[in-house]
This record gives sequence, C-alpha cells and structure tokens, in this order.
Amino acid sequence: MAVEEEGLRVFQSVKIKIGEAKNIPPYPGPNKMRDCYCTVNLDQEEVFRTKTIEKSLCPFYGEDFYCEIPRSFRHLSFYIFDRDVFRRDSSIGKVAVKKEDLQKYHGKDHWFPLQPVCADSEVQGKVHLELRLSEVITDSGVICHKLATRVLECQDLPIVNGQCDPYAAVSLLGPSRSEAKKTKVKRKTNNPQFDEVFFFEVTKPLSYTKRQFDVEEDDVDKLALKVDLWTASNLKFGDEFLGEVRVPLKVLGQSGVHDAWYFLQPRDNGNKSVKADELGSLRLNIIYTEDHVFPTEHYNPLRDLLLLQSAHVEPVSASAAHILGEVCREKQEAAVPLVRLFLHYGKIVPFLSAIAHAEINRTQDPNTIFRGNSLTSKCIDETMKLAGMHYLRVTLKPIIDEICTDHKPCEIDPVKLKESENLDTNRENLRQYVDRIFNVITSSGVSCPTVMCDIFFSLRESAASRFQVDPDVRYTAVSSFIFLRFFAPAILSPNLFHLRPHHPDPCTSRTLTLISKTIQTLGSLAKSKSANFKESYMAAFYDYFNEQKYADAVKNFLDLISSSARWDQKSIETPIMLKEGFMIKRAQGRNRFGLKNFKKRWFRLTNHKFTYHKTKGEGALCSIPIENILAVERLEEESFKMKNMFQVIQPERVLYIQANNCVEARDWIDILTKVSQCNRKRLSTYHPSAYLNGHWLCCKLSADTAPGCTPCTGGLPANIQLDVDGDRETERIYSLYSTYMSKLVKMQEACGSKSVYDGPEQEEYSTFVIDDPQETYKTLRLVISAVQTLEQQHMQYKRDKFRKTKYGSQEHPIGDQSFQCYIRQQSESSTYSI
Repeated sequence: MAVEEEGLRVFQSVKIKIGEAKNIPPYPGPNKMRDCYCTVNLDQEEVFRTKTIEKSLCPFYGEDFYCEIPRSFRHLSFYIFDRDVFRRDSSIGKVAVKKEDLQKYHGKDHWFPLQPVCADSEVQGKVHLELRLSEVITDSGVICHKLATRVLECQDLPIVNGQCDPYAAVSLLGPSRSEAKKTKVKRKTNNPQFDEVFFFEVTKPLSYTKRQFDVEEDDVDKLALKVDLWTASNLKFGDEFLGEVRVPLKVLGQSGVHDAWYFLQPRDNGNKSVKADELGSLRLNIIYTEDHVFPTEHYNPLRDLLLLQSAHVEPVSASAAHILGEVCREKQEAAVPLVRLFLHYGKIVPFLSAIAHAEINRTQDPNTIFRGNSLTSKCIDETMKLAGMHYLRVTLKPIIDEICTDHKPCEIDPVKLKESENLDTNRENLRQYVDRIFNVITSSGVSCPTVMCDIFFSLRESAASRFQVDPDVRYTAVSSFIFLRFFAPAILSPNLFHLRPHHPDPCTSRTLTLISKTIQTLGSLAKSKSANFKESYMAAFYDYFNEQKYADAVKNFLDLISSSARWDQKSIETPIMLKEGFMIKRAQGRNRFGLKNFKKRWFRLTNHKFTYHKTKGEGALCSIPIENILAVERLEEESFKMKNMFQVIQPERVLYIQANNCVEARDWIDILTKVSQCNRKRLSTYHPSAYLNGHWLCCKLSADTAPGCTPCTGGLPANIQLDVDGDRETERIYSLYSTYMSKLVKMQEACGSKSVYDGPEQEEYSTFVIDDPQETYKTLRLVISAVQTLEQQHMQYKRDKFRKTKYGSQEHPIGDQSFQCYIRQQSESSTYSI
C-alpha cells in the first residue's frame, strides 16, 4: 500500500528473521522455565506473533515475517511474552528500534538486549496544540498576561486492553504552579477531537501603564506547558498513561502565538536502569526498505533498457539485467526485482532462457549444472516462488497440514529414538508420508504453471544440446530446480512458502527434514542414490524406494512439465494419466433423432486425450484429442436444473458433464483448462447455457453455430501480474544500480582494460563476467546515464519537498527524529531553509 506524496508514491516494507532469545530471566518458582512467544509491532500495534516455545529460557523461533507497511511509524518493536493460561500473558522485555536507525542493522544478524516494558514508555500518537499569550485587563484596570492553550485533537493513540477512552490533562510547569486542567473524556476513539481551551496566568498583574512582563518571579523562558494523554479506565488500576508533551514557552517568540503538532513522548519515571542482558537478548535480522516511486514516464529509459535489451543482446552477459547481477553483493538482491519486473511485463521466459543458456555453455561438467548460486539459479528460484505459490498450495498443503497436526513419530535414527518409540513403526510412518508426497508431486504435472513449464522446456533443450552424450541431463537440468529448489525446500520449511503460518515444532520439523531429503534424492535421478546419504540409516530407509517405478514416475513428471511449454503433448512417448473418475454425461446426439439422455460414465484424462468409458477398464466409447478442446467452462444450472455441471466445447458439438460435487467440478475444469489452454483454436467467447429446443438459453440465438455471448474465463488461478507494481520494481533496480555505482564504474574500467590490452585480466577486475567488452561498455554507459538522470530527479524532488515542508505540521510533528535527521542532511547539501 503506497502513501501518495505530490505525484510520488512511497512504499515501505520490512522483512524480519526472528532468530532466538537467550538468557531470559527464570520464572520465580520451582519450575523456572517459561513458555515464550515473540510479537512484531509497529509502535504498539501487533502485526505478527511467533509460535510459543515451551519450557525454555533460550527459545529458538527461526521464523520469517514480511509485510508492506501501510502507515507512518516511529518504532519497529519486538516483545517477548511469557504465556500464562490462567492470567493475562506477562511481558518479559522488548526491543524497540527507531525508524531512522533501521538502516544500521540492515540485512545483518544482530543481538539486541531486551529492555523493560512499562506503561510509561509505551507511547505512540500525536497531539495538535495551539498556544497564544495575550494581555488581559482585570476589573481593577491592571494588566496580566495569560496563556490560552487549545488542545485540538490527537491521532493514532494506542488501544489499551481493547479500548481507548482518551482525555488530556494540561498544566503549566514552573515555581508554585501545579494546577492541571482536564478535557472531557472521548469514548471509544483513538483519534479524539477535543477542541477545548484552557487559560493559565503567566505574569503578575501590573499597573495599566506598564506594558511589559514582570519576570521577577517567573522567567517566561523557563516556563513550559505540559500536556498528558490518558485513557480513562473503570478498572481498579486506574487510568493508563498514553504519553506526554512538554512545550517551552520560549517557542512563542515575539508573536506570542504557536500552532503545531507534537509526537507524544514517554515520561521519565525515575526507574532504575536495567543492566545489559539482565532481561536477556533477542537475535534479529531486519531488512527495511523505503521506495519513493515516480510516475511511470520517469522510468521509461531504464525500463526499456532492461526489458527490450536484456533477452536479446549478444552476449547476454552484456545486458543491463546481467550487469546488475554482477555488481550486486548478493545475487538475490538483483534477482527479486528483476524477476518481478520481467514477470509483470510477460518477458520472463526469454530472459531466463538467455541467461540459463549462457550459464550452461560455461558449465564443463553436466553433474554440476545449476549447482552454484548464480543469477540464473536465483532468478528461477524467485520465479517459482511467485508463479508456483498456488501450485504448491494445491499440491503439498493438505498433506503438510496433516503431518503438522498428527505428530506421528517418524524418527529413524536409532541414536535419536525415544524409549517409547518403535523403529519399525516409525519407518512405516515415514515411508507412507514419503510415498504420498511423492505421488501427489509426480501426478501434479498438469497443474504446473505455464511460465514454469516454459522455463523448464528451455532448460531441458539447452542442457541436452550442450551435453549430447549424457542422456539424463535433460532430466537433471529440470529436477535440480523443481525438486531441489522448489518441492524439497517447501517441505522442509513450509512457513517460508506460506504453507503454514509458523515454523513447525522440533519433532515435526525433523519429520519434514527426513521427508525432504528422501524426496530430493528421489527427484535427483542420481545413479547411486545410497551414496547421496552420509547416514547409514537414511541409505537403509531409501531401499524402500529403490524400484524402477519411482524413477519412471519422476521421468514422466519431468517430461510433462518440460514438454508442455510447447503443448506438443504427443512428443511424450507414453500417455500420462492425469485424472480419472465417474461422472454423468449428456449424450451428444450424434444422430439427428438420437436420444439425448444422461448416463454415468468412467472419464479418463491423459496428456493426449480425454475419453469416457462404460466402466473402468473397458474400451473408450468416445475419445476427444486434447487439441480439439476449444474451451472448458461451467454450465449454468438453469440449463438442465442440475448442479455442478460443466461443458467441454469441441469444434462440432458440446459435451455436457455433471461432476459428483462442486470440488470435483472445479478440479476437472481446472485440469482440462490447463491441459488445453495453449491450443491454437481456443475460443474467446462461449455460451454459459445449453442449446435446447432450437435456441441458446442464454442469448436466445437460434443457430447452434452462433458465436458465444460471454467471454471465456480461462479458469486459471491468480494472475501474478496483478501483484506486481512495475514502476516500483524499476525504482528498486535503480536503487541497486545507485548503491553499487562504484562497481559499475569499475566494470567500465575493466571493459576498457580488456578492450585495449586483451591480455590477462587484472586481479581487481576478475570478479566480473565480461564476454564482450565493447557491448558491455555500451550497455554500462546507457545504464549509468539512466541512473544519473533518475538520481537528479530524486534530488530535485527532495529539494522541492524540503523547501515546502513545515516542521510541526501534521505530516512532520515536532519530535519526529527521522525528519530532524533529514533536515540536517538537507542543511548540509542545500541553501534552502524551512
């Protein structure tokens, strides 16, 4: 969610790895152990909670959390709580990182000492005040000076114990000044509108003729106005403190008027300071990003350079995208925005095909293909994560949920076996899980997203062409991604792939580790699989799966997902059964006067054809080649007064089918649509109702060949383009180029060095892959020019914003430390002032 700022959108996001806590103080009792969980908060608003780790003073969480931040915030906070089933959970300590300090810890593991949690320090929100110092003539004709304090409103106050009933207490601080005046309580709101005025006497009354302050007793500059915010409470503990503001009266200046927003601050309650590690510490890895995104036309030069050139420039190592991967410290940094940008504009397959082909040609041994953390590997990983999310949920989530819920013992290491467990029982539990997961994976080929299939087809072709003597390389090139980098990691850490909300408990995590290792080995098609395992117990367990049928299933699956890119299904020698089962079909009425009644039939779908039979195992009564399926759509219930119906549209007729239930109907529609979606003659419109009694029920047209009246749905889930903002991804790429500008310049020098001398590379330049110095130099010049242009636009925007911004405004309240840092930076580089 973006915040609009005068033609510019601001995006904030944070990615956090919550590692572990250590040295938590023991529980004051005989047990001493605690059941702890950790929360992530924007100020005081909880946005994530880990699972509870029981009976530990050094709990390990290992949980990842990512979120887009939709509002301004002052602190990113982490609280450790001790769960109490009988009373309210108690807070042990907290880590609060100011927004302006987040960059200090960017992308690095850091141990943070836990600080005490008390109501006086738990502060968020802001208050709008107006102060006016004025002369008042008393009845006796003398003048005194009074301060009129207007409390207008507050915003973003915290909700305490599920409610917020705020009021303000206002007082003037100074010698012998203690009176406090209160606003009315505003019920059930954390954005109260008070608009109340309070008067305070500032100076002693003087004679009418003496028009000046008498400051003998009270020096005005030493006086301060104090505003406390409280939430009213009916509980015995009394009202709860929300924050305070102290405004020195010297801000009134010559005009005697001051109007500003203030951030609420914690109060100094005189608590003793806590020693480091007295409450323990928490290990965190925080990546906070803030993107300032211009309107789309600003990015055209850089975006065109990336999209139009990267897949087609020869060699691909001279492309703008490949260069980004070369200069970034981590390939992952470059892969994430590149993949999202190319996916958004439908250019991902040619780009990945080009960089994969180049990497394969640089690989000498087919056994090491895609083994390194190259740009190709990272980009394909990221593509699978984005495009394959729905695929993973459909394929793995049901059985992963079952494993996490059932807690069946599956430990097969005799050393780790518990006394109450039986090794043979555990082996059988594990074998059943592996078998089921293997079967759901190898039968899911038709559900594999088209973009992944297209990529796998390209990998297979490049690998087979490069290593012609190795017949298995067309499989290993694909399995190294789909098994090693997609299914195996998703089984191992389902929380990272959004299959589970939290990291599994240690016992379940061990089960998933054993399953993941076995599935990874099954998918690898290695010649000596027992050698893949260092542990003898794993090698012995793998003997269960040392049958040819497993290797054949893997090859069939890999064939399907790497051939379906072209949807030339018949290039696969053996038909692969995709789905079968009983359904009811309406006779198609091949003869003019034939009966069109409904009959139960056994349906069977392979990658070659869709057939139905009288019963299972009998010959086909009807066979529809996949290329003859023009569309698969739901059928409106009114057609035959029957639920769960769909239609398979062919060139000459329509087959109407009723599934057993709504889930089955959806599954059949999805799989039939998927297998036929790239047929050349697919329809763009269809009739949602049947053709009965000489006309279409939907549009009333009489010709049975009349074109459809409704656009086809396509039936495919989650268009990944909708989740990507192309301008934001281009801004991220610009930021990376800008960050690594010195490396871009060094790469330019390396091109010059290679072009001029064409001798051995200088050591300082040897980190870059430069196949063609002239082409690479040309691209670098264009990249640097586009980046510098955007840099100038960002600087101009900052200068304009700095000139227009008022400190103390609603957007930048007084006490905004991040804005104060910004002011200092701008003051050093600009002649403008606020």
